[in-house]
Amino acid sequence: MKKVMRNLLFPVTGLASLIWVLIRVIPKPSRATYPCMKAAAPVATTFIVWITGLYSSALFFKKARKHLADSRYALFALAAIASVVLFTIPMLHDTSPANAVAYQILDDPNNPIGEGKGIFPGRVVWIHDTDATNENCNNVTGDYWYDDDNTDQDVVSNMLSDGLQRLTGESSDATAWDALFRHFNQNHGKGDVGYTAGEKIVIKINLNGVSQGPSKINTSPQICYSVLEQLIDVVGVAESDIYIGEPNINFDTPHWNKCHSVYPDVIYWGKGSGRTDITASATDQLFASDGGKQNKLPQEYLDASYMINLPVFKKHHRAGISIGAKLHFGSVTPFNNNGAFDWHYSLPCPDGGADVSNGDFGVYRCFVDIMGHKDLGGKTLIYIVDGLWSSINWGHVPIKWNMTPFNGDWPSSLFLAQDPVAIEAVCYDFLINEFTEDHPTEGDYDWRDNHGPFPQYAGTYDYIQQAADSKNWPSGLTYDPENDGTPLPSSLGTAEHWNNPTDKQYSRNLGLDEGIELVTNSATSVEDNSGKLDKTASDFILHQNYPNPFNPNTSIRYQLSAPSDISLAVYQVNGQKIRTLYEGYQSAGMHTLEWDGLLANGLQAMSGVYMYKLFVNNDQGSYQQVRKMTLSR
Repeated sequence: MKKVMRNLLFPVTGLASLIWVLIRVIPKPSRATYPCMKAAAPVATTFIVWITGLYSSALFFKKARKHLADSRYALFALAAIASVVLFTIPMLHDTSPANAVAYQILDDPNNPIGEGKGIFPGRVVWIHDTDATNENCNNVTGDYWYDDDNTDQDVVSNMLSDGLQRLTGESSDATAWDALFRHFNQNHGKGDVGYTAGEKIVIKINLNGVSQGPSKINTSPQICYSVLEQLIDVVGVAESDIYIGEPNINFDTPHWNKCHSVYPDVIYWGKGSGRTDITASATDQLFASDGGKQNKLPQEYLDASYMINLPVFKKHHRAGISIGAKLHFGSVTPFNNNGAFDWHYSLPCPDGGADVSNGDFGVYRCFVDIMGHKDLGGKTLIYIVDGLWSSINWGHVPIKWNMTPFNGDWPSSLFLAQDPVAIEAVCYDFLINEFTEDHPTEGDYDWRDNHGPFPQYAGTYDYIQQAADSKNWPSGLTYDPENDGTPLPSSLGTAEHWNNPTDKQYSRNLGLDEGIELVTNSATSVEDNSGKLDKTASDFILHQNYPNPFNPNTSIRYQLSAPSDISLAVYQVNGQKIRTLYEGYQSAGMHTLEWDGLLANGLQAMSGVYMYKLFVNNDQGSYQQVRKMTLSR
């Protein structure tokens, strides 16, 4: 019966698939490699065969009638047989081709897949502060990007502090770290415990640019210092329990001078001058799930309880983008004669030179193995993407950005997340929308390895959607990076695209209970009273209500950085306001308001999900933030 119904509905689904393919692929032929197109194209092709067969049958039937009328019986018989055959074949044709893949569509905005991870599932925090970098830096001898005159240590430290509190919803750095450790330990079977003295922490950074000269980008010394400062001075981790560096590269002089002078007992990787050489694991630990490669890992990774993933915000001439997953190519490099090159076969452009020979969707991607491996992604407490300077490629000069709110300045950003997939998806959206063929630094690009809009490579996003949902894994392949017979979970995190490059809103920003939430201090989506973009608005923090879910009362905390006129109101999910909690003038500082679960008319609100929105107006502009809460009676 299912087959009969499928065949009866096939004219509708087939025509719809054909229209969808034509609408999507004609304006942008590269979409032919997208998963939605791979699912629709076979159905559309079958529909063309089907309709062609029926049309041909009708033509032969018409000829048969004419031959019969003319008493040309032999020709009538041949035409009639041809008509019957051409009519029967399409009717018997399987309308569900075997090569139609059940991928989920990720080309469109706000179409999330996977399961969000973290204290606030799917949350990614973006902190932007133009004071972090010197707009006039020339990046030449005596004026390099990493000099303290060009990267302000105090601003970077404040950015990290702000990011940690926004990521966890806490009001202090100490409670933010405690929340991170407790969440991690609860999800790793250790119970509701925070950091325990003696546990070791690896901070994996990116130092690829060291070999290319001092003007080339690396993880900045300032963010390395800020992370050490937080772990040692706030969390209380012993210096000797922290490893930091790039396993295959000497902890560079600017980083050494910045960090070692204050924290001399931290274990800095490298050779000589107080650095400590990396140790190889006794046996291979990382296995490509397609059987193409296996590798040792640093023994320090195996010994550590936690890892902090600290990559640079950049594009890449083989992978398209290089964020937290790509960062771990440096983790295997010391143990191979060819460095990480043997792992390149799973990238979209394995040999560089813009030869995108592996740009299909639904093929093996080693980044999924890396993101799910128990000693790599599995031990990562937090992802902090260093977007203070960004770069044009893996180990090249920093680059200024054009999209709002960067507007021709350095990106001056940090990105933080617990969700390994969400942070890759957010960084991808930034990179692919910034680096197009029209970007002024690309010019008339020729796809050389030292420049080009690499995020536009077909297949760049493939590993992200595979990590989000096992439905997108290659047919017949199971990701098992430890090669122990235990497959990765069906979802390592959530993925989607934002609604547009101006508003940068994901599904949870729009009030849904799935997908990504981008939390930011940036004024990129803030409007002033004239409706224009206000790039100078003071940041504020609207905390998650507590308790949540609640019955009947809950507290809502928020922080104002300047005296402001504010309005805090409760809304139904359809946008209808049901209660104003406060409207008026308030001083700068932390404030708390209560909602007793009552409507404006005094009646009890029903159980369900509600929104609360804080609107702020002060001398620097007008802006707002929205969060969700659940009333459970």
